[in-house]
Amino acid sequence: MSFFKQLFIVPVFTLFSLAGFTQNIVPTRDFNNYFVNFQEGFFRPIEIQPILSYKAGDEVVAYIDTRGNMRIYDGIERKDVTALNVDYQVSDHLVGYKIANGLRMWDAGKYTALTNFGRGFIVKDSIIVFEDTRYQSLNVYWNKQILPMVTMTNGLNMPAAVGENIAVYKDNSNTYFCFWQGKTFEIETYNEEVVDFNVGTDVFCFKDPYTQSFMMFDKGEFYEVESSPIKKYKAGRGFIVYEDLNGNLWMFKNGEKIALSNFSTSFWDVKDDMTVWSENSYLFAYTNNEKIEVATYFPKEYLLKNNTFVFRNILGGVSALVNGKIQEITNLRDAEFEIYGNKVLVKLFNKTSMVLSEGKIYTN
Repeated sequence: MSFFKQLFIVPVFTLFSLAGFTQNIVPTRDFNNYFVNFQEGFFRPIEIQPILSYKAGDEVVAYIDTRGNMRIYDGIERKDVTALNVDYQVSDHLVGYKIANGLRMWDAGKYTALTNFGRGFIVKDSIIVFEDTRYQSLNVYWNKQILPMVTMTNGLNMPAAVGENIAVYKDNSNTYFCFWQGKTFEIETYNEEVVDFNVGTDVFCFKDPYTQSFMMFDKGEFYEVESSPIKKYKAGRGFIVYEDLNGNLWMFKNGEKIALSNFSTSFWDVKDDMTVWSENSYLFAYTNNEKIEVATYFPKEYLLKNNTFVFRNILGGVSALVNGKIQEITNLRDAEFEIYGNKVLVKLFNKTSMVLSEGKIYTN
């Protein structure tokens, strides 16, 4: 069997099927070493044989089974992809995988060949950015289309920054562009100056190295947010957060500047819909357009995703802020935790798993 044909063979069989089921993925290994997924209050088996590795997003998990085969599970069907050695990446909605130089991807059950001359690639929620060495081009998969971004004459370079649906890159003249929603927008030409782009969803921000102005791209438009230098900045989903030279913390969203804190914050972070920061030893979050006091201490470990903040509580256990509500999940120490959608998966030392879902805690 030829290598070319092998790449396109995708046998499909159904582990189980639920009509009208809303897809969701919360994968883990249970105490029997089965690979399972939490769905509708139950831990359902994906594989009963040990698996070698897995990577998961909110809607799909890709994994390597005990024989080295790559498989994909989307909450409804388990599908064989390839038995060949594979390099793969997973986002919340997309899977990209490379066999030798053949780059392929999965999107909502459909497989697409991106190129047979692939090199570097980055998989995000709505886009896959990849290098095609045949044409020396940087391309993007978006909305079921493969679109060229730029052809390089001095060697291929991956983009300067990639967010969930935005890619920032530069052409041969050192002019920066961004790809968003199928369109290309010119940013500026910078020669040897280093530009630090922070990219979220629908937005990104950066400091102009010439003017020192703080700039924002928001859904196709550029704005000067501040004309003077700032300390630090990060982009979320439709908004940005930044710290000015006086230590004040600001959010810029829908053209409005919102004060988050006028104290010098020792820590702050942004991801998707959530912003968290410390203020005089108190921990706060901004979610659902509301400032919430989360704790009177700074957690040693935490994760941010979607509208969820999960953290190591003061007893060494795990607590979470989900959709504005704070909930203790466990006080057992050193448990591992992950976020899928707005569900929190907690893995205990004895291979027992707990899931916080819609305010309820489930245990296998």
